[in-house]
Amino acid sequence: MDDLHQPAMDLQAFVEAATEKIGVDELLRKKMDLDEEAQKSGFWDDPKHAQEVVKQQSKLERRIRPWLDLQKDIEDLIEMFDLKDETMRPELESTLTELTVRFGKMKEDLKFSGPYDSHDAILTIYAGAGGTDAQDWAQMLMRMYVRWAEQNEYDVKTVDEAPGDEAGLKSVTLEIDGDFAYGKLKGEHGVHRLVRLSPFNADNLRQTSFAKVDVLPKVDRPEDLEIDDKDLRVDVYRSGGHGGQSVNTTDSAVRVTHLPTGIVVAIQNERSQLQNKATAMTILRSRLIQLQMEQHKERIGELKGPNQSAEWGNQIRSYVLHPYKQVKDLRSKYETSDAEGVLEGNLTPLIDAYLDHSIGDNR
Repeated sequence: MDDLHQPAMDLQAFVEAATEKIGVDELLRKKMDLDEEAQKSGFWDDPKHAQEVVKQQSKLERRIRPWLDLQKDIEDLIEMFDLKDETMRPELESTLTELTVRFGKMKEDLKFSGPYDSHDAILTIYAGAGGTDAQDWAQMLMRMYVRWAEQNEYDVKTVDEAPGDEAGLKSVTLEIDGDFAYGKLKGEHGVHRLVRLSPFNADNLRQTSFAKVDVLPKVDRPEDLEIDDKDLRVDVYRSGGHGGQSVNTTDSAVRVTHLPTGIVVAIQNERSQLQNKATAMTILRSRLIQLQMEQHKERIGELKGPNQSAEWGNQIRSYVLHPYKQVKDLRSKYETSDAEGVLEGNLTPLIDAYLDHSIGDNR
């Protein structure tokens, strides 16, 4: 049965290479550390922390269990080949085919081998050039991402928002929680361009609007990135804008400035100052992690502030609603005439095309 044994050995080698790229051994060590922490007495004394640990345990288990099971099944198959029992050939051949198909489906994980791809995502949309049309466009993008998240059974929370002057949004920050949320959404980072007949123009003229989408991996554990208190300036002020009667009664809004990089995070959505500060620190930590990845620096002190001058020069996708309908990604070259479907949340084909493009998959 050498004609089957060699393909099984090849499959084992491919799976080993894949698990190494994904970092299954390191993920397993993290899972074991969390398991050990969960066994300690007093673990549930801090319910919020305990729930986060349990959430991470579950996420890691879902990530690594399929790979561990596949490795074990291939080992068992190779042991059966070693028996050289020809009567088992049909069964072994069927098992080899099934394992090969399983690996083919699981190879999608190779698209998410980045250090933070398995994290939840923090997605911020900023209205750009185009006035009221751009602010309306920012709200359309928010609706698109919320619809996509709901279709994929992800949890969505509005962290902060600034309403537009007449319509739409000046900016909005969403927290999107689910498996590989950052890994799937990281390709949305950049400038999105809309061409349509303006509903805010009396002459119904064609209008081009821009919005910038900023995508960060959610890094909410202080131990994942230590920030020196002396590098922070924390300002407290009175919340403003929409939010009901109680929003303006206390100085609960928080603005955190990271002095070395100049990054500023302001949050006012939560009711308490403590909650707003915690949310602001999570977003700041996430922004610094993103800068580290972009600038390839190991130490925070070596980071430079984000390049704001290029903010509108990084167009990644065009959405045209007039004079024809088309959505085209300028990196993967993927395009579709179903613009309404995309704006209703059908983003998965665009996301998959970008991920294939980013790993050099030209299938």
